Order: sequence, then C-alpha cells, then structure tokens
Amino acid sequence: MENISEGRSWINICIPEITPPSLKNNTADTDRLIKGIKKSIDSENVSVDLSLIKKLPHLLRQYNYAVKAGGYEDEGIWNLIDVFPSDQDDRFYGLAVDLGSTTVVGRLIDLNKKSIVDEMHFNNPQIAIGSDILTRIHYANSKEGGLEELQNLVMSTINRELLKITEKHAISSRYIVGMTIAGNTAMTHFFLGLTPYWICREPYIPVVNKPPVIRAGEIGLGINRNAPVFVFPNIGSYFGGDLIAGILASQITHEKEPCFLVDVGTNAEVVIGNSEWLMACAGAAGPALEGGVASMGMMAGPGVIDKVKIDPDTLKIDVSTISGDPPVGICGSGLIDLVAQLFLAGMIDIRGKFVPERCGDRLVEQDGIMCLIIVPAEESGTGRPLTLSQPDIDALIRSKGAMYTILTTISNTVGISMNEIKKFFVAGTFGSYINPRSAIILGMLPDIPIEKFVSLGNTSLKGAQMVLLSADAKQETEKIRDQIAYLELNVNQEFMNLFSAAKFIPHTDRALFPSVPIVSTANNT
Repeated sequence: MENISEGRSWINICIPEITPPSLKNNTADTDRLIKGIKKSIDSENVSVDLSLIKKLPHLLRQYNYAVKAGGYEDEGIWNLIDVFPSDQDDRFYGLAVDLGSTTVVGRLIDLNKKSIVDEMHFNNPQIAIGSDILTRIHYANSKEGGLEELQNLVMSTINRELLKITEKHAISSRYIVGMTIAGNTAMTHFFLGLTPYWICREPYIPVVNKPPVIRAGEIGLGINRNAPVFVFPNIGSYFGGDLIAGILASQITHEKEPCFLVDVGTNAEVVIGNSEWLMACAGAAGPALEGGVASMGMMAGPGVIDKVKIDPDTLKIDVSTISGDPPVGICGSGLIDLVAQLFLAGMIDIRGKFVPERCGDRLVEQDGIMCLIIVPAEESGTGRPLTLSQPDIDALIRSKGAMYTILTTISNTVGISMNEIKKFFVAGTFGSYINPRSAIILGMLPDIPIEKFVSLGNTSLKGAQMVLLSADAKQETEKIRDQIAYLELNVNQEFMNLFSAAKFIPHTDRALFPSVPIVSTANNT
C-alpha cells in the first residue's frame, strides 16, 4: 500500500494475497477482493459500488487475480474506484478545477508524486449564452433544455481539453481517479444540472448547499466512471464554493490575528477573520476593477497594459504590457494604475473629472464624450488610439468606492479597525497584478503598510488542489463552511451611507488616507 496524501485520501494497493477461486475456496469474487483490501489497509470499512461489482468477475480473471485497487476515503469509509493489473504503471491522477463564470482552469495532478502534470485554461463556453450569470440563469429557467445545454457546454469542453492533456502525456483516462470542483453557487448548479430557478428569487434558495460526493459517470465526465467528484459546498446563493476554496488556500483560519481576504471577479467577495471566527460578504464592485467596463478594458493577456507611470512634470504617459507586446487594451490593474497616476499628475480631480488645462491636446471629444488618448494610434497594437473616457473613470470611481465601502462596513460590523489587520490577502488574477499603492491612492484599499498586502493568485484552484490531495483539507472545508457568518449588504443602511463618502479620490475623509498626497488642481477648489 502507498499513502499519497496527508490524512489518507487516496489508496493505491497491490493485493498479492488474492488467490483464484477453486472448489475448495469458492468465496465470491467481490468478497475475495474486499478481504484482500481490508488486510492491506487495516480497515473494516470498505465499500464497492454496484457498477464495479458487475465488472469484477471479468476484470479479476483478465488480470489473473493479480491486481491493484484504487480507492478513496469519505467519512470513514473506503470506497473502491476500480481494479487494475498489478504489473502496470501504478500512478493515479486527479483533476482540480476552478469553475469560473468567465474562465475555467484545470490542473492535472499526479496523486503519487503530488506534482502538477499539466494545466488547461479556457474561456467558459457558457459565455455564448450570456456573459453574466443572471442571463444564464434566465436561459436555464425559460428555455426548454436550457439547463442541459449549459451543463453540456462546460462538461464537453472540460472533456475535450482534458483529452488533449492525456494524449500529450500518454495517460489513460481510466487512471484519473478523482476530481475537485470549486465555483460559485450558480456555476456549480449548472455543472451538476441542478435548477437555478430559486437562486435569483426571494428568499434566494439554492437546491443544495453541500452536494454529495458523486461519481464521474453520473454527469458524463471523461475520467474513470467511478471516480469521486467533490464539489465545494456553498453558504447560499451569493457565497459559493470558490470563496470557501479561497479561504482554505489563504490559510486565514490558521491566523491568530484578524486578516482580510479579497477576491475580485464578477463581484467583490470579502472575508475577515482568523482561527476563531469568520465573517464574509459580497458586493457588486468587480467588473470595473477587472477592466471589464472601460472601453479599452480587457482580461489580462499579451499586449494588455498592466502598469502605467505618468511624469508629473512632462505629463508623459509610459505604459508597460504583459509580455512586452504593443498595447491592445488595459486590464484591471493597469486601469487602477492609470487613474491613480492621472490623479497624482493633476489630470483628474478628486471627483475623477478631467482637468482640461492639465490634459492638453490629449483630451478629445468622441461622440459627445470626453476621452483622453492614452496610447496614440501609431504606438498601439490595434492601429487605433487607446482612449480612456469620462464614463470609464466614473465607473471605476463607483467600483472603487463600493470596494472600500464593503471593507469598511464589514470591519465596522466586527468592531476592528484597518490598523488592526495583520495581513490583507488579495486573490485572483486581479490580485496577481494589482499595485496596492495605486489602489490606496484611489481609495479602493485601506491606507495600511504595503507589506501587509499578500497576493495569492488563483486561490479557488489552489483550494481545489489541496482537497484533491488531502482528506484533512476536505474536512477543513466543512469547518470553514460552518464557521462563516454572512453579512447581507443589500439591506445594510450603513453601507449606503458610507458609499456616498467613498466616491471621491481617495475619500471625503482625508484622515483615512494620510499617505496620499494632496494634489492641487483647478477643479478641486
């Protein structure tokens, strides 16, 4: 027997003791196998699914009763997945997936070595139905076969991308014996084929908060049919398994002092807490902070602007792009950098409005809207100028105000000041590229020491991988779910009051942002 994870999550057992049946030993095939497994793992709790029982007589004879068994532990019971010939490669594999509404990322893991074999990364094909979750929910509810179509779009694409990886590495899909999925509540409903009808209707009830471990064959996944699929639990309609995976990955529950975790995607999801308590909330602050609202906004990729610097004297705008390609657009971190630099250069005022005398001939009117040329046509990768419009800035100001208000509302609720925060974890693609200093200048993140900010990357995927490799991590997700108190912002009057004050750069209360310099412009007076 070979243990491959802390807490014994998976087993890969060679069972040499099994002898072929005879007139003197007519024990049933399944009983014979279970007896050998119990002896190897020193456990009496072994379960075999009927679908595998049906195949065992053929498999055992095909392999001359010289087999190894793959299984997993769930709530104290070892469940047999499949039997394999004992003389073949003994590696088992698992798939960890971050099921995002915009992007899906999968990671194929060698369960024996606990190492990454390969990754798949693709846009969620459900975008063809609707770019936002509510459109997809409406489609699932109103169109006959709509839910099945949404499920199949994701399932078939995962299978297709996984097939590319397995063929590349010469891995049989039968040896992929487990899968973990972390996504928001609506996405996991689509994945499992569960109706989202009541998610978006009062009182906003999911079909299930804690899905059972299911078999891959039940939902058409192209891995071992008996492979367990663990779907992260959710708290409710607006607090999904992706955030629980993020909490697990951040290890915030191992901290003694209070910490923040922020994950900005379609929404801004915020958690505050430590090893003893957790409070979470979510609000609509995501799209503009991802760069998705700006006219030149794009997801992070080659040629996308991620950093901006403006010389306060010459007002020259210098941009850097991901991979160094000519600029074609701007991502969320670049947009935050840009607007912060425009403010420091006096090219916009505290309301985020353009200051014409500072912008000069870069400020042009397009279809009745004032726009600032950031990259002239001759320097852009599109052959057209890249511009920032006044509505783009207005949208960012609202989003940054919402972000800061979410943080202050939840910290006020638990009675903890920003200065008491030990670490400020920032997750997701947004967290990977953001310059905390620029976010502080805008008044989006609190004015605390830069060293307290910790970028974590894709915590949803990392959490899914942790559960794939460790039964202890799986148990911890249950503890996290039971530990969280959820703050509903939609009915929170304090949030609305604080939001009005946060729609200025950096804030109407300058005492909250002592490190941000006061910039004098004509429009500020």
